[in-house]
Amino acid sequence: MAEFDIVIKGGTIATAADIMRCDIGISGGRIAALGEGLDAGARFIDATGRLVLPGGIDGHCHIDQPMSDGSVMADDFTTGTRSAACGGTTTIIPFACQVKGRSLREAVQDYHRRADGKAMIDYAFHLIVSDPSDQVLGQELPALIKDGYTSFKVYMTYDELKLDDRQMLDVLALARREGAMTMIHAENTDCIAWLTEKLELAGRTQPRFHAISRPKPVEREATHRAITLAELVDIPVLIVHVSGAEAVEQIRWAQGRGLRVYAETCPQYLFLSEDDLGQEGIAGMKCICSPPPRDKANQPAIWDGLAGGVFQVFSSDHAPFTAGDAKGKLVAGITPPFRRVPNGVPGIETRLPLLFSEGVGKGRITLQNFVALTATSPAKIYGLHPRKGTIAVGSDADLAIWDPARKVRITNGKLHHAVDYTPYEGMELTGWPVVTLSRGEVVCEEGAVKGTPGRGQFLPRGRTWPCCRTRGLADAV
Repeated sequence: MAEFDIVIKGGTIATAADIMRCDIGISGGRIAALGEGLDAGARFIDATGRLVLPGGIDGHCHIDQPMSDGSVMADDFTTGTRSAACGGTTTIIPFACQVKGRSLREAVQDYHRRADGKAMIDYAFHLIVSDPSDQVLGQELPALIKDGYTSFKVYMTYDELKLDDRQMLDVLALARREGAMTMIHAENTDCIAWLTEKLELAGRTQPRFHAISRPKPVEREATHRAITLAELVDIPVLIVHVSGAEAVEQIRWAQGRGLRVYAETCPQYLFLSEDDLGQEGIAGMKCICSPPPRDKANQPAIWDGLAGGVFQVFSSDHAPFTAGDAKGKLVAGITPPFRRVPNGVPGIETRLPLLFSEGVGKGRITLQNFVALTATSPAKIYGLHPRKGTIAVGSDADLAIWDPARKVRITNGKLHHAVDYTPYEGMELTGWPVVTLSRGEVVCEEGAVKGTPGRGQFLPRGRTWPCCRTRGLADAV
């Protein structure tokens, strides 16, 4: 009888800490052995000349999320997880979004219905708290955190989602007490509304004016305010999809003072720019997301933040709206004002190859840094480590085997999502995941989908940091 279900032989293994040459023995969906000369396997995968990395964790993506404007996301949990797997990702964490005036628990139950029987890889849920009522703060949210939903997102913009500073403090205080991780979308809503009104009165409603309505100071101010609120309560926070050099400076300042401020960025802030928004019609609409892509001169600041430790997480912020029909980007018509175009770009499959090719391949970041940003740090921050995000005996056999020399030109026809475009069309990359394993099962091989819908498991998560370790300023009152 074979000792292992699968043995991966001859590859170069990389974790967030080490690079080594050894074989991997997999049994029962977990890594059972790391060593040389592992021969007793029912199946062998030859990884000679290839890299074996932890499967990616996409800690920020939107899949089949209900929308208030009548738009419908193109990806459900089957197509979204299929696409993720083919891009080397083995765990996703999308969002169960509370509708104002309704139950948070109800949103979670609805999201489970949307995911059940469809996911090809494992998944967890972040919560979105849009209405922190007494019922939510006193009962629902603490209970959900205890049930394993240990992270949630709050917004400082969007009318249907935003919280004011007082509500933010209430939510942060609860997160501190319960040991949950708070993710913050940091943009100043009043500044955006004022600028948008002025632009619309002047007839400036084309996609390029989306960036003008949300300039870098709007993100900088909100980032500083989010840091201040977190400092007041003495709680770790994660600022999501950071786009601008000025926001990066605020986060670096906070980290330099010893505050527990984590940060995330996304491919659109490395590879898109305001020039893409400047394209006419639907071409510009395809690239509308918030915060918007900045000018090209801003991109080195994001790369520096990735290399220098300002960022701990690199996510896709995948938001799959089609460009060519009335359920997606055209939900408000063929030539809508920019504020009525659904926000977001697709990228769940291209996230890892883009960062690998242009980051590791061009010497901007190390291979270990790549693993940390895309797998290990998200696993630690969101309560999945060491089950996920590393290559270690006892961890789930979530692995991506990369051909570091494989040259690929991105075209939408090669991708596995249900969206009708990719904003990275035509980019030539070097390095691509050629085999993806989820809990020891090959789910994608050479671009062919091998996994079946429904095999993915929901992951309740642990608390990510000890609660009430110190006394915050707010405890003095």
